[in-house]
Amino acid sequence: MDKDRLRDKFRGALLGVAIGDSLGAGLEGYYTISEPIPNELSPQYTDDTAMTIGVAESLIRCKCLNPDDICTQFIKNYEREPWRGYALGPPRIFQMIKNGYKCSDELDKLLFPGGSYGNGSAMRSTPIGLYYFSCPPETIREKAYICSAITHSHSLAKEGSALIAYSVSLAVRDEINLLEKLFDFAQLEEYKKKIILIEQLIIEKHDRYKISRALGNGVEAHNSVSSAIYSFIACNTFEESVKYAVSLGGDTDTIGAMCGGIAGAKYGMSGIPSKWVKTVENKEYLIYLADKLLESCLSNPETVNSLVS
Repeated sequence: MDKDRLRDKFRGALLGVAIGDSLGAGLEGYYTISEPIPNELSPQYTDDTAMTIGVAESLIRCKCLNPDDICTQFIKNYEREPWRGYALGPPRIFQMIKNGYKCSDELDKLLFPGGSYGNGSAMRSTPIGLYYFSCPPETIREKAYICSAITHSHSLAKEGSALIAYSVSLAVRDEINLLEKLFDFAQLEEYKKKIILIEQLIIEKHDRYKISRALGNGVEAHNSVSSAIYSFIACNTFEESVKYAVSLGGDTDTIGAMCGGIAGAKYGMSGIPSKWVKTVENKEYLIYLADKLLESCLSNPETVNSLVS
C-alpha cells in the first residue's frame, strides 16, 4: 500500500478516536438519541482519547508493546490531566502501581471479582490495530490482551479490545467481508453471537432503538464493542458512522471513540469532515503521533511485511 495512503489512514484513525469521543461526550447517558446529532464537537475529549494517546506514545518510544512503559505513560498522562473523566478503576490501579504493585498483577481483580469487563481497554486499542496492522491476527490478539490486562483482565474486556484492534487493522488494509473475518477471529461465544446479530440487523434494517437494545450501549465491553462495529459496517462514510454510533445512546463517548478509530482507519483523515479536523482538541499532536507511529511501524521488522510497497 502507498505510504501516503497509510499516513492518511493512521492520521484518520487517531483523529477519529478523538472526534468520536468528543462528539459523544456531550450526549452520554441517554438511552437513544432521537434528535439529529449536533455537528459541533465538545471542546475537550475524555479519558478514551487520553488513554489512546498513552498507548500510541509508548508504542512509538519502545517500538513494541511494553505494558510497564504503557503503565508509566498512563500514570503520567492521568496526573497531568486527571479531569478527563476517568472511571473509578484506573486511577485506583495507578495508585497501586505507584505503591509498589506490578502492572502485570491484574490489579483490577482486587477491585472487581473476576476482573473488570468494562470497555475501558477496548476504547484505547486503536493504536495497537494500527501498529500491528500487517501482522497475523493472533499477534494482534496477543498485544491487545496484554494491553487490556493492565486495567481490564476479564476475558470479555480483553476480547473486546482485541476485536476493536483487529477491526482497525482490517480497515487499514481495506479488507472486505469484515463480519466473516471478525467471526472467525472471535474466541468467546458472547462476541460470536453479537457478530451474527450484527449481520441480521443490517439485513433487516431496524431502527436505532432496536439496534441499541439488541447490541447494547453500556459500559460493558460486550455491550458496546459490537455497537461500534455495527455503526461502522452499516454506514458508508466517516461522518455517518460516528453520528450513528453516538445516536445509540448510553456510553456514547466510548462507542463513538471505538467506531471513530475504525472508520478513521478506513476513510483516512481525508475522509473526515474538515469542520471536525479543524475543531477537535489537540489535533496537531494527534497527527504528529500518527506520523511517528507509522514511521516506527514501517521501520520495525516485527510489524512491516510485503503489504507495504
